[in-house]
Amino acid sequence: MNTLNALALVTGVLVFLAWSSDALAEPFLVMVEQPSCMYCERWDAEIGPAYPKTDEGKFAPLLRADLRQGPPEGITYARRVLFTPTFVLVNEGQEQARIEGYPGEDFFWPLLTKLLLENTDFASSTGTETVRN
Repeated sequence: MNTLNALALVTGVLVFLAWSSDALAEPFLVMVEQPSCMYCERWDAEIGPAYPKTDEGKFAPLLRADLRQGPPEGITYARRVLFTPTFVLVNEGQEQARIEGYPGEDFFWPLLTKLLLENTDFASSTGTETVRN
């Protein structure tokens, strides 16, 4: 019975490690925020509910990080984050590009789409930049 438990444990660890490395391999959008950030709150109200339903959100799922705690484990920023919110595009654990600040929903979507098109193999299904309310 101990051999089966050991085998199950080793298998579980290997599956977890494979999943963890695959999870960081895909593009993520890290939203660096801090408590009482009014622009973070605006993003949450104006963009947050729609984000996971969009092509952009499906391609680069959102991962939140606290400004004071540094990057999430396994992620490296190209330079220090100074402003909140800052949106860091991460692929294979490395920063690819970023948007500093939140310029409002009318500007956020085109900036994000451009960021993804220039730094990944993202292809929007709509082919146009639109506001997603």
